[in-house]
Amino acid sequence: MAGIYIHIPFCKQACHYCNFHFSTSLRHRDEMIEAICQEIDLQQDFLANKTLTTIYFGGGTPSLLDSSEINIILERLSKHYSWDESIEITLEANPDDITPSKISNLRKGGVNRLSIGIQSFIDTELIASNRAHNSEESLKAVQVCQDAGIDNLSIDLIYGMPGSNPDTWQYNIDTALQLNVDHISSYALTVEPNTALDHMVKKQSIALPQEIEVSKQYLQLIKSLTTAGYDHYEISNFAKPNKYAVHNTNYWRSIPYLGIGPSAHSYQPTFRQWNISNNAKYIKAIAEGTIPSEREDTKYADQFNEYIMTRLRTMWGLNLEDLTTKFAPQVNGVHNDISEYVKSHHVILKDNHYVLTAEGRLLADRIASDLFLIDE
Repeated sequence: MAGIYIHIPFCKQACHYCNFHFSTSLRHRDEMIEAICQEIDLQQDFLANKTLTTIYFGGGTPSLLDSSEINIILERLSKHYSWDESIEITLEANPDDITPSKISNLRKGGVNRLSIGIQSFIDTELIASNRAHNSEESLKAVQVCQDAGIDNLSIDLIYGMPGSNPDTWQYNIDTALQLNVDHISSYALTVEPNTALDHMVKKQSIALPQEIEVSKQYLQLIKSLTTAGYDHYEISNFAKPNKYAVHNTNYWRSIPYLGIGPSAHSYQPTFRQWNISNNAKYIKAIAEGTIPSEREDTKYADQFNEYIMTRLRTMWGLNLEDLTTKFAPQVNGVHNDISEYVKSHHVILKDNHYVLTAEGRLLADRIASDLFLIDE
């Protein structure tokens, strides 16, 4: 069991909040596709003897590529890996890239899950974020995918937008619910260093909601979606029963994965590696037969902390039997350190699992860090 992430480092335009690696120039598009295919060849032993359960095209904006280019990459993967009809193949897409013909061709190539970056159904919020689409295109894109028979559809929403309030946020939530999609991912707007949003905030040309208001929007989201029958299975992810994102769930379960493309990360239980975040240098190195990456071996403390951080984010929480099997010396410490959060009702002990409550999820990072093992 393993997964592969393909990073497509191109975007039509730069969103004000984004700090992912991408380029708005498509000048080296053909070379990039070839380099990605060559890296698949070079990395074929990373997941040796593993059967793929997921393939995920992220970015950047993978939907900028033609379906034929996506299929070229899938065909190269099929030369080195085996998978069956149950594999989840996800492609991130922007609403303005979605057409009936593109979706039809992607489905023929094997893509069976789409993650649409809607972010908001309010045009003023989209304009403030410098998104390339409008709300009408978002609604149309979802309809196109549903008409095409995509029965595993996810959309992204962002809360804490400039000028947002409980009413505007509820409008976004209600609109999403009316679309009856299988999966909703929602993230707080974050001011990342050196982004356009960061510069605007520093210049005070834009005002963001106070942290307490953003927290209220998150709790509003949880209440609305869970009442509508969605499982809140991870901090930022909600899904109808049995429609959880397999690829991302495998991240939280520490399943090995290989990242292909510039800036892509890879994981094995004992080490991590990541590729250079530079398109030209990436293409050049791959053409010379080398993988432009760095590697870091993970120590016992790293593995323990990663287990705590990833499992605590999910509705399954910390499995004490699993924790005992993998990290026996630390179990008593977990009991002691988490006890205060149990008393304050931020954590509950359910069926031998420590699970965050809705209020606890607001403090997920703090709770996890309090449980971390410090490597002296």
